[in-house]
Amino acid sequence: MKAVITKHINEKSAKEPGRGKHVWLICILGALGAFGPLSMDMYLPSLPSLTGDLHTTTSLAQLSITGCLIGLAVGQIVIGPFSDSRGRRAPLLAGLLLFTATSFLCTIVTSIGWLIFLRLMQGIAGSAGLVISRAIARDFYSGKKLTQFFSMLMAVNGLFPILAPIIGGFVLRFTSWHGIFVILGLIGFSLFLGAFFGLPESLPPGKRMTGGIRGSFSAIGSLFRNKVFIGYAAVQGLIMGAMFCYIAGSSFVLQEMFGVSPFGFSLFFATNGLGIVLMSQVAGFLSGRTSEKKILGTGTWIAALGSLALFFSLFLHPVQLIAVIVPLFFVVSMVGLVNTTAFSLAMQSQGQVAGSAAAILGLGMNTVGGVLSPLVGIGGSHTYFPMALLILLCDAGALLIYLLLLRKQTA
Repeated sequence: MKAVITKHINEKSAKEPGRGKHVWLICILGALGAFGPLSMDMYLPSLPSLTGDLHTTTSLAQLSITGCLIGLAVGQIVIGPFSDSRGRRAPLLAGLLLFTATSFLCTIVTSIGWLIFLRLMQGIAGSAGLVISRAIARDFYSGKKLTQFFSMLMAVNGLFPILAPIIGGFVLRFTSWHGIFVILGLIGFSLFLGAFFGLPESLPPGKRMTGGIRGSFSAIGSLFRNKVFIGYAAVQGLIMGAMFCYIAGSSFVLQEMFGVSPFGFSLFFATNGLGIVLMSQVAGFLSGRTSEKKILGTGTWIAALGSLALFFSLFLHPVQLIAVIVPLFFVVSMVGLVNTTAFSLAMQSQGQVAGSAAAILGLGMNTVGGVLSPLVGIGGSHTYFPMALLILLCDAGALLIYLLLLRKQTA
């Protein structure tokens, strides 16, 4: 019995990192998991100038966001299962190198078509950081510790929506949108060096999925048949879909409808990013004190009410800026509360197929955003009706799924 207990303790200590490594994992995995906002938020202030420079339309410019989101979705569904059978390290490093290369190539494009294509490739490359960082988190943690660890990752992730648009707006004071992609390339290469020298393999051969790639992809089929897991993925995907609609439309709405400067928009965007950080920390703090299901439900309710307030602001005459930015703050900040708890609840029983599970969660988040982002610009740059309507549909849909499928089936 003593030998069994000793073995259990040793296995637990080997699985859960010490404090020093724990802090490093938060920093590096948090940065790797921020490829979504990193790839989009930094160049959002430049969308209007990019549209003019490439002689294109608002919708086509927003399609460069869609291309990146589709790349993030498709890449995750391939790389996640691959990492379950072949390990985390090699696909992660390859993705970081490709992200670096495509970022630098974006600086020399002269047409919107090439930019959309490279953004698609950039999204595929960045998906490695997204899906593998979350799978590595599950390799080390489970239960409420996973929720608390993921809340810290969300805090680091949330720094990028705060810093990225500010950096983008600052860069635009001295150079064009091309300079933003140079910075993205340098960041990608820095993360490659950090992962290469400081992130060992977290999934040893003995713990990998058997049956090769075919076995990994068969696990995806079983996950899709798990209604509760898919429910969490759908809630998370719709909440993120609302945020991507905000990302695609807010720069045009605030700068062209309300006359906000690029730097002022960056500050507004950063404030909402801070809301994500704060709410993710609230989720981690509450996870040891109350039901994670209740935290998830509260987040979906607040997001739905915020989206409803945003939609009703359309009927004000004249439309007031404050009536737009306050509801958007609640819509966006709830991403921190919902994502943290939905991810943890969905992943807690998926240890052996963490890469595949993280891929499906990522697929839901990026697919919804990728489909809806171009629709935000249908009305042009002088109305936010499409943005408000799509955000309302996403957040109301997330609340409906929670109420019908998840509230009674989770403890």
